[in-house]
Amino acid sequence: MLEEVRIQGVGVIDDATLELSPGLTVVTGETGAGKTMVVTGLGLLFGGRADPQRVRPGADRALVEGRMTVPEGSRAAERVSEAGGELDDDVLILNRTVSAEGRSRATMGGRSTPVSQLAYLADDLVAVHGQSDQHRLLRSERQRSALDRYAGECLANTLQAYSVAYRRHSQVAAELDELTQYAKEREQEADVLRFGVEEIGEAQLSPGEDAELLAEENRLAHADALRTAASTAHEALTGDPTAEVQADAVGLLSTARGALTAVREHDSDLASIADRLDEVSHVISDAATELASYAESVEADPARLAAVQERRALLSQLSRKYGETTDDVLAWAENAAKRLSELQGDDERIDALREEEAELRERMTELADELTRVRTEVAEEFGEAVTEELTALAMPHARVVVRVTTSEEFGPHGRDGIEILLAAHPSAPPLALHKGASGGELSRVMLAIEVVFAGADPVPTFVFDEVDAGVGGKAAVEIGRRLAKLAHRAQVIVVTHLPQVAAFGDEHLVVEKSDEGTVTASGVTRLDRAGRARELSRMLAGLEDSELGRAHAEELLTIAEADRAT
Repeated sequence: MLEEVRIQGVGVIDDATLELSPGLTVVTGETGAGKTMVVTGLGLLFGGRADPQRVRPGADRALVEGRMTVPEGSRAAERVSEAGGELDDDVLILNRTVSAEGRSRATMGGRSTPVSQLAYLADDLVAVHGQSDQHRLLRSERQRSALDRYAGECLANTLQAYSVAYRRHSQVAAELDELTQYAKEREQEADVLRFGVEEIGEAQLSPGEDAELLAEENRLAHADALRTAASTAHEALTGDPTAEVQADAVGLLSTARGALTAVREHDSDLASIADRLDEVSHVISDAATELASYAESVEADPARLAAVQERRALLSQLSRKYGETTDDVLAWAENAAKRLSELQGDDERIDALREEEAELRERMTELADELTRVRTEVAEEFGEAVTEELTALAMPHARVVVRVTTSEEFGPHGRDGIEILLAAHPSAPPLALHKGASGGELSRVMLAIEVVFAGADPVPTFVFDEVDAGVGGKAAVEIGRRLAKLAHRAQVIVVTHLPQVAAFGDEHLVVEKSDEGTVTASGVTRLDRAGRARELSRMLAGLEDSELGRAHAEELLTIAEADRAT
């Protein structure tokens, strides 16, 4: 509930603070004193349109700050947390400023927030009913939600079962739509993958095959040069048997070794060199042997060379499509095979989803029909209850009708559209609330609806402005009585000019302008019993000290107190 509201620079209000209490708080004052600006300020605080004309002349901005209790774990507390705001011992601070140029800023729980977030939060915290405010119960979705709460348990279980089926159906339909929407693309992808896997499979590739074939092609293509090189090197190492003079490396090394071996005993340094020459001799002898073997093994094989080149051409063709190396091509084939398996499984998935979607649609139809049946019954009961309230609120000929319309499309709450209609008099057709009632009548209709909905569509705080417009006498007393009834379940703040309504308040605030024509902190006063009698006397007779007016005021207060006690 609202604990305190501070308003600066709104209309005639310079700087005023309202300390609010549970129950019914009435706000009164002379015409033009600024009491309606209280409702205007609350409208701004909870996301109302930023109208720079509301900024008091001479002020650079309008400021409204509110402190309210929000129980931990409530939906409102969750919304504050989602927006990044914080509660301090279940207390929420809201702030809204509107500059004279029309710029608007808002904070919630110490965190800057879009103004729209304030309006979103207000759905769970306050219902503001003013002559020019946006009424939450005028919104079709809110009317549906309120009617469902009014229906109670007879609808709640069915609605919960429907919601479960609807959410699952939405998931299934979305997945099915995605799978079927891209069926052609998936089939084309599968064809490409299938062709690639088959092509690579037919090639029967081996890991590293491309490198091996390249090496083999180089040997075959240069067989004669390789053999000649090996033979020449062999002869250089071992000598040419047909030559008259031998000048081979092995022979020369043997001569050098022999010369050193004969004297190695006399010098260790020379012996070391002799050992190294011995090692070199063995290495060269081994190399000569390998060269001889290599020269004999190398043969020109045109047929094999052609086969290798043909194989390499095939690998080159595959590498251009699937990867740079044979290993890359094989990896592509492995991944493609996995993806093919997934794509082929989609067909089975589509069949399963279609079957589940049909079952869910049948279930939703059954539950939606039950929701429509219950809502239709409850709508008639609700319309009669509101109509009965309006009779006591000086609208004896008005009639409220709740229209339930059913479409073919499923929504989160069924297939029903809910609209509350008003026939202002017997010959008038039922019209939407904002079309079927004048400003004053609409406030009374809202009051009647809120009273009927009080236990079913609870918000912590209700604010009414001019709910008593155009009525008086007994009807005004009934308005006060119903506001007091509503205050049993919620905090109610009402701006009124009727003493019959003000008498029912648990708390009474009076707004007075200063000599300068503005409302300051001292201009908002909480009245005691005597002060209330004096203010009601002023409202009744225009004279605070009229004995007749005081007597009538005391009578009103006594009647209201007795009524609240029952």
